[in-house]
Formats: sequence, structure tokens, C-alpha cells
Amino acid sequence: MKTFRIGGVHPQDNKQYSAHKQITAVPLPKKAVIPLVQHIGAPAKPLVVKGDKVKVGQLIAEAGGFVSANIHSPVSGTVAKIDTAKDAWGLSMPAIFIDVEGDEWMPEIDRTDTLNTVCKLEAKEIIEKIKQAGIVGLGGACFPTHVKLMPPPGKTPEVLIVNGVECEPYLTCDHQLMLEHGEEIMVGIQILMKALGINKAIIGIEKNKPDAIEQMTRLASHTLGVSVQPLNLRYPQGGEKQLIDACIRRQVPSGALPIEVGAVVDNVATIFAVYEAVQKNKPLVSRVMTVTGKDVKNPGNYLVRFGTPLTDVLEMAGGVPESTGKIIGGGPMMGRAMNNTDMPCNKRMSGALLLNREESKRCEPENCIRCGKCVQACPMGLEPYLLSKLSYLERWDDMEKHNVMDCIDCGCCQFTCPSNRPLLDYIRAGKATVGGIIRARAQK
Repeated sequence: MKTFRIGGVHPQDNKQYSAHKQITAVPLPKKAVIPLVQHIGAPAKPLVVKGDKVKVGQLIAEAGGFVSANIHSPVSGTVAKIDTAKDAWGLSMPAIFIDVEGDEWMPEIDRTDTLNTVCKLEAKEIIEKIKQAGIVGLGGACFPTHVKLMPPPGKTPEVLIVNGVECEPYLTCDHQLMLEHGEEIMVGIQILMKALGINKAIIGIEKNKPDAIEQMTRLASHTLGVSVQPLNLRYPQGGEKQLIDACIRRQVPSGALPIEVGAVVDNVATIFAVYEAVQKNKPLVSRVMTVTGKDVKNPGNYLVRFGTPLTDVLEMAGGVPESTGKIIGGGPMMGRAMNNTDMPCNKRMSGALLLNREESKRCEPENCIRCGKCVQACPMGLEPYLLSKLSYLERWDDMEKHNVMDCIDCGCCQFTCPSNRPLLDYIRAGKATVGGIIRARAQK
């Protein structure tokens, strides 16, 4: 079996708590709070005002720029106000507040389970429909999908890499999605191939999901140009550049995008959303997320309408155990601790991990012993010990020279450090500062 060639670690996957738990819909909230920033890029601009009646799937905020995404109402009811709400870390964000009344959908949305395999749209029409549906990458980056399908002049896509890896420990929502909606995902793959004008797609799945490999291989055998590539376990194989290397043995240059080597990468959840948008006229109003942890009463995979308070989802999972020491948004490697569980679920929420007090304790950092393990583990070929030190010293120019913007925040360096150095913490902070400097420089 294949894997990527630079760095990587092998954390315990801890997926047994929620693996194979059937996707369960979370009841509608009484009030929905829909953030206007659920994607990389400019915030969406509201199209509704206080007192407006809305239906599920109605466009309520339009993309605020080329790199931005539309937002549709995930509920039906009355717009209560447009104000600010707190995110998972207590920061204010613009949002639309809706008082939920029933569950009335836009009439053009097909809500049946009938599999629609025939797409008669042309490539440009597919991309436009994906754009109108507000679809973004649901693997975590939330990059607007229609932008990814419009490569710059001179760049030609050759292969679609389908990300079914889900290498982040604990999370199982993508795995379950492949098991329950493999046929829809396969149709979505064909739609994206048509949009890109290519005839080859590779589905990468790690070997700890043998049933998903079997399911998708069976479906791919009836689909021209699509194959499944089983992969050895190695974190962070779900990263775009690592997955490209694992599947087609091409390495994306520093600072470049996957299209530079002829690849386009999309997550299975994103592709399922593409199927629903193109074949069912359904915009992106919900997603599957994992709620899990060793002490969680009902860990599982939950279908959540955007705008639903995370507290409602946690209640579905049996509530927050008394032993909880920390709640992580996402998985333990790339996720971040949250201080606000009243925050609304959104396109970014792949999971909530409840760690008990013993698990959430941080070991006391010690002096660096110059072992080089962080360098060996970095999948981007960086020097984490150096970047961390430069960040501590606020040497931003030097951080940029040492390619800090190539860091994918995977946490391999911090995971492997025998001295418990908070390497990722410093690198993240420095990367944010350097990124701001680069953007300011570009605007001059």
C-alpha cells in the first residue's frame, strides 16, 4: 500500500467510539444563528432584513467576493435580527438570527432519496450551480469549491483526487458518509470530472476503513475512470499535498497549489454536497459531524443544520460528562479547544471531541534537546524547532524566509516532541502574523 514520503506520525486513531454509528439527524433548534463567515475569504453579504420570512434553502447572504460563498437558510421562520454572535473562542462574528417556525423548504429542492445518476448540465453550468449552492471544502479548509474548479490560465487538471482518508484521530463522519451514501458520492465524482474536463479520479482511503474501501471499490468498478487507492495509516495523509504524493507520486512545490501538478483534491463530504446541489437543487444547509470521546454517553455521527447551537448536538450525544476537561472543535491534532459551546454549528464543524481531565492535561515543557524529531515528523519538510524559536523572538521576516506559510498546522511536530515543547502554538501565532504582513504588503 502507498503513503506519502515526507514526515508524518502514527497517533492512535481512537475511532472505535463513533465508528459505524448510523448518521442521526439532530432536531431543529428553536432559534438558529447563521454566521456570515463560514468559509475562507470575504464574509457573505446579507440579503434579508428583520421581519423577513425565509424557507429552508433560500439564499439569505451572497458571496462577498470571488473567494467567498453564498449562505442559505438552514431553517424556515422569521428573521429576528442581524447582529453579532460569539464563535467557539468567544470572538464576535456577524450573523443572521432566525426564529424557527416549522420546516418549510424551497419548492425546487428534491428531498426524496431517489438516486439521480444522469447529469445533463455542461461544465460551466455545473460550476455555476456549485457556486450558487454555497459549497465549500468540508474537510476543514472551507475553501469555496467553485473557485477550485476554475484553474488559472495555463493550468490544466489531469486527475481528481477524492479525499476519503479522514486521518484525524477520533473523527468518523466521512467514513460513515461513504458507507451510507457511497452511490451519491460516486455520482458526485462523475459530475466533478465532467466539470473539470478530465477522465480520471482516484479515491484515497486508509486501510483502517476496510468496509469503505470494499464499498467504494465495488462502486468504482462500474464507473469509468474511477479507482480506489488503499493507503497505509499515516497522519496527516488527508492533507492535500500529502494525499497527492501518496496517490500519484507528485509533490506540490512550496507555495504552490495542487493544480500545479495537475491535481484537484476534494473531500467526500464536499462531493456528496456537490451531488445534492447539482442533482437535487439542494444548497449546503447541513453537514455530518462526529461527537466523540472516551466518556461520551452516545458518541456518533450527527446530521446538523447550520445555525444549531453546539449544546443541542452535545445533548443528543448524552450531554457533557462531568469528567470533561476540554472540548475540542475538530480532532485532537488540528482542532482547537473551545470556550463557548453555545456557538452555532457551521460549515467548518467536522466534529466535537470531549477529552476528560486526565487526557486534556498538558505536560510541563522542558528544554529542547536538539533531537531533530520535529524535523523528521514535519510532512512539509520544515524546521519546526527553528520556526517556533523565531516566533518567540518575533523575527517575522526570518519566519517568512523559512517558509512558515507552508505549515499546514498538522501538529506532528508537537506530537512527537519528547520535551513537550508547544511548537505548534508558537508557529500558529507566528504564521498568523506573517500572513497579515504578506497581505498588507500585497495591498500597497
